[in-house]
Amino acid sequence: MPLRNALSQCLGIACLMFLLAQGAAASEPGSQLAMLEKEPIAQAGLQEEMAAKELPCPPDLPEAIDLTANPDDLWQRVRNGFAMPNLNNDLVLQQQQWYLSHPEYLRRMVDRSKRYLHHIVEELEKRGMPTELALLPMVESSFNPMAYSRAHASGLWQFIPSTGKRFDLQQNWWHDQRRDIVASTAAALEYLQSVYEMHGDWHLALASYNWGENAVARAIQKNTAKGLPTDYANLTMPAETRNYVPKLMALKNIFSSRTTVAQLRLPPVPNRPYFATYEPSKPIDVKLAAKLAGMSVDEFVALNPAHNRPVIKPDSALVIPAEKMETFQTNLENHDAPLTSWQVYSLKSGEKLDKVAARFGISLVELKRVNGLQGKVRLTPGASLLVPARNGQELSRLPEDIKVPEIVPERVKPTKTAKKGKGGGKQLVAKTKGGKQLARAATPAKKTAGTKKAAPTKVSKQTGGRRT
Repeated sequence: MPLRNALSQCLGIACLMFLLAQGAAASEPGSQLAMLEKEPIAQAGLQEEMAAKELPCPPDLPEAIDLTANPDDLWQRVRNGFAMPNLNNDLVLQQQQWYLSHPEYLRRMVDRSKRYLHHIVEELEKRGMPTELALLPMVESSFNPMAYSRAHASGLWQFIPSTGKRFDLQQNWWHDQRRDIVASTAAALEYLQSVYEMHGDWHLALASYNWGENAVARAIQKNTAKGLPTDYANLTMPAETRNYVPKLMALKNIFSSRTTVAQLRLPPVPNRPYFATYEPSKPIDVKLAAKLAGMSVDEFVALNPAHNRPVIKPDSALVIPAEKMETFQTNLENHDAPLTSWQVYSLKSGEKLDKVAARFGISLVELKRVNGLQGKVRLTPGASLLVPARNGQELSRLPEDIKVPEIVPERVKPTKTAKKGKGGGKQLVAKTKGGKQLARAATPAKKTAGTKKAAPTKVSKQTGGRRT
């Protein structure tokens, strides 16, 4: 041991002396100058060596995707999950050209999608579904949760009433869950999963979502009977459905290209949750909820578009921006006043709307608007109306069995003004309040010599409720 320690000490001393010598040599001006003079020669030699060993450019390879990474841009996350077969035909090209020629329209859709897109992508990934489906609300509703079609389809995902009920989306006097962001997204993805499992093909699944799975199944059966291909491109279908998948594929092509997205100046979408949900224990006014969250009523409604009335029931989750949730909860805990300023009132026999409005200190126009009433309504005893609460009364619950006033068309009573007709008969003229003539009820005229009966008019046949 003593010998080993002595050798180690000698070796350490020798190393220290060597390092000191090197440092002294490097500190001499002449040594530094020599090194600087030699550097260009060394660099030139290195360049000659690299030129001699220059490699050819590698072939273009597809971009590698790191699925473990969490990109800041949500569009990159969407691209990473593209999994549908591409569809390349003239219809896709036409739709793509249309979108590219309307960049403002694309920007508006992307700007609206910021509120909902992250939630949709999260739900798709949970189910292992292609993220192309996150673009489907662009085709269906342009990401407008209040969109309503002539076929009575409603919401981001455009559910018609019957399909909404089939997937447990409540539609009543208080709210319509076809417009509920969370509920409608879950229902839409469940529907898409079911039709994909039925057909085993995403293009046919999308056609089923638009046209109906039974209609697609019948089209497949017809082609099978004729010995024809049964893929999407070869089925006979309505023009709307024929263009449905090409629209989605065109959007996929656009958002697949970072260059195109940059050229169109499409707004970026952060890859983080935009909203969180909160379940109130008591009814709460829409305006108050927006105020407690520190947001405008319009922005609150954009996240909570399902509510038909100005008060929200406790069984409906509130959707609040994630960054404002803490503020909302704090303000709610510190709020001592009633959470709602409305109550449900049952009409008594013979009561008129104008009398009810005056009784509760609200204008007739506002009373109708709050209760979704237009034009003349038939007021039956026991019908329910939402009216201002008295003396700051707070509701602990809202009734489920709402009896809605029956809406009927305006009736026009004929006036007693009589005019003589050509045949000597009298005609009663019915007028609206504005004095516009609506209909004439003629009394039979006395027959005179030479009077001919008018030939009956021919009525064309009707197809599907419309005249042809």
